[in-house]
Amino acid sequence: MTVVDRAPRHLRALRPRPLPLVPATVLVGDAVLLGLTVVLAVLGREKLTLFTPPAGVRSHLEVAAPLILLGWLLTIGFLGGYRREVLGAGTDEFKRVFQASLLTSGLVGIGCYLAKFTLPRGFFVLAFLIGPVLLLLGRWVARQLLHVLRRRGLLASRVLVAGSVEGSDAMTRVLRRESWLGYAVVGAVVPSGSRVVDETRTGVPVLGDVAELTELVDTHAIDLVLFAPGSVTDAAEMKQVIWALERHRVRVALTPQLDNISHERIAVRPVGGVPLIHVDSPTWTDAGAVGKRVFDVVGATLLLLAFSPLLAVAATSVWLHDRGPVLFSQLRVGRDGRPFRCLKLRTMRVDAEAQVALLMEETAQDALLFKVKDDPRITRPGHWLRRYSVDELPQLLNVLRGDMSLVGPRPQVEREVAMYDGAMTRRLLVRPGMTGLWQVSGRNDLRPDEAMRLDLYYVDNWSMLQDLAILVRTAHAVVGARGAY
Repeated sequence: MTVVDRAPRHLRALRPRPLPLVPATVLVGDAVLLGLTVVLAVLGREKLTLFTPPAGVRSHLEVAAPLILLGWLLTIGFLGGYRREVLGAGTDEFKRVFQASLLTSGLVGIGCYLAKFTLPRGFFVLAFLIGPVLLLLGRWVARQLLHVLRRRGLLASRVLVAGSVEGSDAMTRVLRRESWLGYAVVGAVVPSGSRVVDETRTGVPVLGDVAELTELVDTHAIDLVLFAPGSVTDAAEMKQVIWALERHRVRVALTPQLDNISHERIAVRPVGGVPLIHVDSPTWTDAGAVGKRVFDVVGATLLLLAFSPLLAVAATSVWLHDRGPVLFSQLRVGRDGRPFRCLKLRTMRVDAEAQVALLMEETAQDALLFKVKDDPRITRPGHWLRRYSVDELPQLLNVLRGDMSLVGPRPQVEREVAMYDGAMTRRLLVRPGMTGLWQVSGRNDLRPDEAMRLDLYYVDNWSMLQDLAILVRTAHAVVGARGAY
C-alpha cells in the first residue's frame, strides 16, 4: 500500500473550507444566546420582587456573569457539543448541550458556596432556566438551516465509499436518500485486486481499489472514507488502512452489517481490546404497553372534539355530492393478524372496489401498497378530503375501540397481507396507525419497498418520543399535502 506522509499543498486546498466553519458558527450562536440569557436574567432579577436582594448585600454580577458565560461555553465544548460529527443529526447534540447546562449550574452553585461568593439567587435561577431553553431552541434552528443548505449541495462532506460494488451501491443509496446528512459520494473503492467495472449500478465511479486508497483521498480531496461491508479481507488489513489514512486529515467510518437499527439500541463495549457491538432487543413489545394505549385514547378523544366541526362539513360535502353513504368501511388486518373494520369518509364512487382488479391490470401494479395517481374513481369532494387527509379522521373511532393507534404502520387489506414475506409480517406485531414513518417521509411518492422499510424500522425501534415526532411531522406533511393523492 502506498503511504503518503503529506498531501501536496495544491491538493489540500481542494478540501471544502466551509466545513470547519459549521462548529465555529454554532459556537458564536451559543455565545450570543448565552449573552441574551445573562441580560434577561439581570433584568428579571431587578423587575421581579421575588428576587429582591437583602439590604446591604452587594452583588458581583459584573464579574460573575462573563465568567459563567465563558465557563458554560467551555463545558459544552468539553462534553463534545461542538464536534462536527454530532451537529445536524440525532439527539446526541441536544443531550450534550443539556448535560453541559446542568453541569455548569452545579459547578457554579458549588463554587460560589465554597468560595463564599455572593451570587444573586434570582440571577442564578433565571439564568439556568432561560439558558438551556434558548440554547436548545437555537441548536434546533441551526439544524434546520444546516439541513436546507445540505439538501442544496452546500456544506457537504466529500465521501469515498470502500467496499464491494453491491455494498457501495447500498450505502450510496442511503446517503443520497438522506441528503440532509450532508454526505456527497465522490466515488467507490473496491477490495484489492477486484476492480472489474468502472461504475456501479447507481452511477458511482469506481476510482480504484483499497491499495490505492491514500492516493485517491488526496487526489479527490476526500473528507470521509466510509468502509462498507466487503471492503477488506480481515481486521489486520483494516488496521493498516486506518493507520495509513491517519496522516491525510481524513475521517474514517465503518458500517456494520446492521440495517435499520436505531442507535439507541446499539452499544459498543470493548472486550479484550476487541470492540463488540451489543444490540438491544427490538422495542415492538413496548408499542403495546399501557402508556401508549393511554396516550392513544386521550389523544384520539381530544382530536375528535377539536375536529368535529370539520368532520361535519366534510360528511355533508360527501352526502350532497351523490347522496351515497358518508362512511366507507373496509376490512383491514390489524395487530397479530386480527381483521377489523377500518372507517373512512367515502372519497370514491360507490362501485370503487369492483374496479380494483381492472386498474391493477391497466397500471401493471400488484396488490402490495396499491395506489393510483389521478385515480378515476375519486369523487370531486374526495380530492380535497384526500389531499389534506380529512377522510381518515373517522379512524379516531378505530383508535378509541383499540383496533388502531395514532401512530403505527398503515393497516392493509387481506390481499396485501397475503403477499408479505418473512420480514413484512413484523408489521403485524403492533397496532396499525393513522399515521406513520412513511406517511411523513413522502407518503404515496415513496416506492413500496421504501415504505415497507420505514414501517419495519418503526416496529423494531419504537419509542414514545418517536411517536410524538411523527405526529408533529404529520401536521407539516398534511398542510403541505406532499405525496397525497
